[in-house]
Amino acid sequence: MRGTLRAGVIGAGAFGGRHAAKYAAMEGVALAAVLDSHPERAALLAERFGAAARGDIESFLGAVDVVSVAAPAASHARLALACLAAGKPTYVEKPLALELDDADAIVAQAARQGLVLACGFQERVLIESVGLGALRRPLRLETRRAGPPTTRGLDVSVVLDLMSHDLDLALALGAGEPLAVEAEGSADEARAEIVFGTGLVANFAASRVAGTKERRLRLVYPAGEVELDLVANTVSGFAGAGLSASAPEDRLQASLQAFVAAVRGERDRPLATGEDGARALDLALAVEHALGR
Repeated sequence: MRGTLRAGVIGAGAFGGRHAAKYAAMEGVALAAVLDSHPERAALLAERFGAAARGDIESFLGAVDVVSVAAPAASHARLALACLAAGKPTYVEKPLALELDDADAIVAQAARQGLVLACGFQERVLIESVGLGALRRPLRLETRRAGPPTTRGLDVSVVLDLMSHDLDLALALGAGEPLAVEAEGSADEARAEIVFGTGLVANFAASRVAGTKERRLRLVYPAGEVELDLVANTVSGFAGAGLSASAPEDRLQASLQAFVAAVRGERDRPLATGEDGARALDLALAVEHALGR
């Protein structure tokens, strides 16, 4: 697609507001429409950026070229399928769906129509920007993703809400297929250990009832260790790795820019594809199963 892209956002909550702001600030993109099940919220968000609030999905889809689905997770599959059926390249916030069959249907629909489908795993920005992709596959991976209680994301467990970012990152770093999954915890706080076919042993911790916000990643390689603090946006690690000393602060912006570039044909794929979203969902559901959920 050439010329100015008309972007639309479904969902006028916290995530939708962030997507709207990023599109409105992006060169070559205009935020054109906002859709939400609460019309007053859509109107308020649209007014902030000079966009139109639409009352139904048909008129919304007629006003846009690309779409971000940032509504509650339970509606992701239905909305993504509607957007793709209308021929719109679509960026779906994680999780791609709540059921693997639905995720597979979304991926298949995009493939049939030759449309770009992205999933909102913004931490994949780290692989390109920090240089993790140039390193060998890690031997161990440890993550902690935590924050104080909020009102958002409560329609899914902490595994699908927070831990899924790190599950996806492990897969993106070449972890391979999981051989064993063990987990303990609750809907709001969970830990998991996963052994992958490549030999990688990964430990994941996630909490949305913590006292402070943490986003930490530790990678152990044959030559040394790399640690990332994604709150301070710092990177430290073994010399000679050729890593950036800092992580980009606005990873959502970078992820959406990659999506738009893929739609324009300026890059081969978004940072995380629909297929990536389905793989991460499969792994997250395996953790949920190990938790007895």
